[in-house]
Amino acid sequence: MTKVTAQMSVSVDGFYAGPRFDGDGDWMASAESAAFFRVTRWVTEGMAWRERQGFAGGEQDTNSEVIAETFAAAGAYVMGRRMADGGEVPWGEEPPFRAPVFVVTHRPRARLERKGGTSFTYVTDGVAAAVEQARAVAGDRNVAVAGGGSLVRQVLAAGLLDELELHVVPVVLGSGLRLLDADLGLGEKEGIELTPTRVISTPEVTHIRYALRGRAPLLLDDRGSGGGATTIVS
Repeated sequence: MTKVTAQMSVSVDGFYAGPRFDGDGDWMASAESAAFFRVTRWVTEGMAWRERQGFAGGEQDTNSEVIAETFAAAGAYVMGRRMADGGEVPWGEEPPFRAPVFVVTHRPRARLERKGGTSFTYVTDGVAAAVEQARAVAGDRNVAVAGGGSLVRQVLAAGLLDELELHVVPVVLGSGLRLLDADLGLGEKEGIELTPTRVISTPEVTHIRYALRGRAPLLLDDRGSGGGATTIVS
């Protein structure tokens, strides 16, 4: 059964990049970039990632196996426009996805065909439509929400996400772009419940996979009285 999945590298305090860079200068020299490359260092050092990019070298280790598994599981991708535009030149004529990519955007653009099985279809009628189109072509594999973080939150807030994998890197950034932010639209006494289904720990990163259980009211436990959980009434 096709699942909608997302995976993001984050710092211990929950940031996937540094403070947002909106200037006209060099993004590679920005604080956003510096933090992003720190939390994704484990990826770029992996042999599986480097092979997918056409680069030599890299480590053949547990982290590389996680990367290879992630690529193999995806039959289609959903992506935000900022990520797609930023990656278009670096990815070149043969991007690493090797599957259809559906880009959520407000700006129409003709479909792009690339080598190796990657195509970019620009979807202007919302994230749910992009996920549905991706499902239709994913076959027996998953729909991978590739990011960025704002798009992952949109998919999560819409209740469309089945599985979330966080790659928690042992660094504290203090500020930046936070993955799980207030724009999830949760009520004051509401949460999104998750069930951990796998934890893999390495010195560089801890991989935690969660199954999404959905929105639920926050409950006050009985504080030892033996009466069971009590629903907090707002």
